[in-house]
Amino acid sequence: MGRSHGPTPLLVACALGIERLALRTGERGGADAPVTVLRTGMGPKAAERAVSRALGGPTLRHAAVVATGFCAGLAPGMHPGDLVVAEETRDPHGAVRCEATDVLVKQLVTALPERTVHTGPMTGSDHVVRGHERAALLADGAIAVDMESAATLRTAVRSGSRPVAAVRVVVDAPEHELVRIGTVRGGISAFRVLRSVLPAFYEWHRSLLLPRR
Repeated sequence: MGRSHGPTPLLVACALGIERLALRTGERGGADAPVTVLRTGMGPKAAERAVSRALGGPTLRHAAVVATGFCAGLAPGMHPGDLVVAEETRDPHGAVRCEATDVLVKQLVTALPERTVHTGPMTGSDHVVRGHERAALLADGAIAVDMESAATLRTAVRSGSRPVAAVRVVVDAPEHELVRIGTVRGGISAFRVLRSVLPAFYEWHRSLLLPRR
C-alpha cells in the first residue's frame, strides 16, 4: 500500500460494555488517524448489524477494522490475561485472513512483556462454548473462540476492501469455563490487559500505509 496523504480511520469493535470501558479508560495516546471504538452487542448477528451500519456511513466507509475484547482460550497452557492474535477468523460462513499480524505480535510483546501472545486461527460461535465443544474446536485447529470476531471481520471485508485483524484477551483458560464475564477467574487480569492494547492497534494501523481514499 502507498503512503497515505490523509488519515484513514480505524474502527475497533468489541461486544460488551465492560470491554468498551477497558478500551476507553486505557492508554489511548499515539493515534495519528481518527479512531472509533464501537460496541456491537453480543453475538454474531449483533456484530454483523453494528459493523455493517458503521461501515455504511461516510465517516468509516474505508476504515481498517480490528475486532477485540475477551475470548475463551482453547489450547493447553493458556492462562487468563494471555493475548491471542488471530492469523485468521473462522465460522460456518468461511474464513477471513488477518493482515500484518507480525506487527501486532511485536507491539503487544513490547507493551505487555509479562504476557504470552498466542497466534493461530480464532473460531466463532453463536453461543458460549463449553466442555467437549472446546476440545472439538481445538482438534479442528482453533486456539481460541469468541462470538463476534469472525462475524465482525467477515462483515468488514464484505463491505469493501480493507485490512482487518482480531486480537482477544483470554478471560478463561481451558480448565475454567466461561460463565459470566464479571465472575470468571481471571476477569480482572483480562480487563487490565485489554486496557493496554490500543497503542498496538495504532502501530498496526500506521504500518499498513493506507492510501487516501
